[in-house]
Amino acid sequence: MSRILITSALPYINGIKHLGNLAGSMLPADVYARFQRSRGREVLFVCATDEHGTPAELAAAAAGQDVVTYCREQHDLQRTVAEGFGLSWDWFGRSSSPQNARLTQHFAGVLEDNGYIEERTDRLVYSIDDARFLPDRYIEGTCPICGSPGARGDQCDSCNSLLDPIDLIDPVSVISRSRNLEVRETRHLYLLQSRLQEQIRAWVDSRPEFPALARSIANKHLDEGLIDRGITRDLVWGVPVARDGKPRAGFENKVFYVWFDAPIEYVAATEEWADALGGDWRRWWRTDAGADDVRYVEFMGKDNVAFHTVSFPATILGSGEPWKTVDLLKAFNWLNWYGGKFSTSQQRGVFMDTALEILPPDAWRWYLTANSPEHSDSAFTWEQLTAAVNRDLADVLGNFVNRILKFNETRFGGVVPEGGETGPLEVALQAQVAARIGDLTDQFEAIEVRKSAQALRALWVLGNEYLQEAAPWTAIKTDPARAAVIVRTAINLVGLYARVSAPVIPFAAEAMAAAVGEAWPPVWPTADSPAELARIPAGRAVAAPPVLFRKIEEADVAAWTARFGGAA
Repeated sequence: MSRILITSALPYINGIKHLGNLAGSMLPADVYARFQRSRGREVLFVCATDEHGTPAELAAAAAGQDVVTYCREQHDLQRTVAEGFGLSWDWFGRSSSPQNARLTQHFAGVLEDNGYIEERTDRLVYSIDDARFLPDRYIEGTCPICGSPGARGDQCDSCNSLLDPIDLIDPVSVISRSRNLEVRETRHLYLLQSRLQEQIRAWVDSRPEFPALARSIANKHLDEGLIDRGITRDLVWGVPVARDGKPRAGFENKVFYVWFDAPIEYVAATEEWADALGGDWRRWWRTDAGADDVRYVEFMGKDNVAFHTVSFPATILGSGEPWKTVDLLKAFNWLNWYGGKFSTSQQRGVFMDTALEILPPDAWRWYLTANSPEHSDSAFTWEQLTAAVNRDLADVLGNFVNRILKFNETRFGGVVPEGGETGPLEVALQAQVAARIGDLTDQFEAIEVRKSAQALRALWVLGNEYLQEAAPWTAIKTDPARAAVIVRTAINLVGLYARVSAPVIPFAAEAMAAAVGEAWPPVWPTADSPAELARIPAGRAVAAPPVLFRKIEEADVAAWTARFGGAA
């Protein structure tokens, strides 16, 4: 399909995200978006900050700010850091937007009309010392299913079970660590997921592109039997429980649960984009307005999969309205930090802002792509990062670009040389390039993240192998015309590398393109490798760029280990 809608998990508002968040949703989504744009597809890549709920209230209080100011500043900060990494969202919205409030209230209304929402009296955990009902995520205890400590009131990360906080063993308030808790009655709205179970199962079964990780998580919850989920909370900060602008009686001091309104923000962010820049958001989200020819791809970590394969589909399907649903949910495992989890709340690991202080964005983008937690958890190590930067970026790609452009400056005055005839080495190279581009294209299309990095590196390696065998520094002494062919071919490889590398390392790719006078943004190469290796004509002025990738030294690793920690 020519139109592709891309979303990634919404980063929560309380602070800069860590590298695990980047690797498990935002970065692979950006790589895919950049690739598809270069192929000429119409791409809409949207994301947003997830701003509602108790964590935002508490973070704002800790910062000495009102929650509205806090969320506005944190949104701007997260957007700035994301831009530093080159994340190319078409729109980065906010779940606190009026568009999301309207859509959330709309979905609640039609779900209730269709018999999928009802009021219930709840018995919820109330913290006497905190003088408030505790939201699910602000109660911790021992998981009643697997016995793991530290389970939250809504989910156990050890066994991925969705939980009811009342069932936790030895619960404690996350806010105050108080155990002075009791159960009180309050009224809430429930989404009757149990009535939608078979419809959701049929929907999951109709999505053959879902990877095994996403499908297994969805089926686990379906096999266990879906439970009805409360979609309102006793809070102030959030989408008011209202319909047609009128508050619901008895719910004046309640808001919709953040996990109900947050996924709706994917739609709302598109409406924000349309309102700000002009356009029709419905053609991306409503099948009665043209969205039936959209391919919708979603990226997220495995801890969010249950909500996006069960809860959000329950909202969409239960509405009975012609909404576009996701075609491919690309789920990722966790990037761990030396055997433990990255943690925003515990400030464990390298975070996106500090990462940019110590290395340029392309170094991180390459490392996190080549070591993606795609089919299993992966562990961050300084040693792996060093190898990815030094061996792959500096020694393979950077060395090739620098060698040939410096040689051209020295021997041909910085101008692409003329003359000479294509020889057997170039013919063989053309065949190899065609095969490598075909493989790389297939891996990008399939969203095989690690295999894409491997295929890209294999294409870079061809350049060094070609130079080593063709040896222009030897040919220039006895056969200048032959040397001209080699140099011209290698310079065209630089231009080709700029185009195929742009999805993963866009900053270096743009520098390479500028060095050889190629247009930006790039266009993905065709299967005609002889033409692709002759795009840059003789006579064009080219120049070696500044060093593309500085190597990581042992002293750097020692300093970073002291600052951020490591194996010790």
